[in-house]
Amino acid sequence: QVQLVESGGGSVQAGGSLRLSCAASGYTYSSYCMGWFRQAPGKEREVVAAIDSDGSTSYADSVKGRFTISQDNAQNTLYLQMNSLKPEDTAMYYCAAWDLPIVVVVTATPVPGGNYWGQGTQVTVSS
Repeated sequence: QVQLVESGGGSVQAGGSLRLSCAASGYTYSSYCMGWFRQAPGKEREVVAAIDSDGSTSYADSVKGRFTISQDNAQNTLYLQMNSLKPEDTAMYYCAAWDLPIVVVVTATPVPGGNYWGQGTQVTVSS
């Protein structure tokens, strides 16, 4: 049974930091492009960061320089370090696995549906 379980969300003030984690199981983790997308009420879904099986990363312009994606292949765990958080980062954050090239994951509009995704973790940033 495939599971992606996110954790680490919460409420912080602007300028603060959070680290999201995603524990994956039930599939061959290293075979997929992994990433984080977010969904805020009234806004389109946005992939904020993705990482390929070879460690290549890509970020949305809105988070470049502030967010860092990483993974531990041995533990099948994906991370998102979020620094200098802004109120506009407020959203539900989901981790997902795509059987697609990383460039497609990050640039396609609308965001392509992931092969697998989790239930999400809420991030709220207050001003």
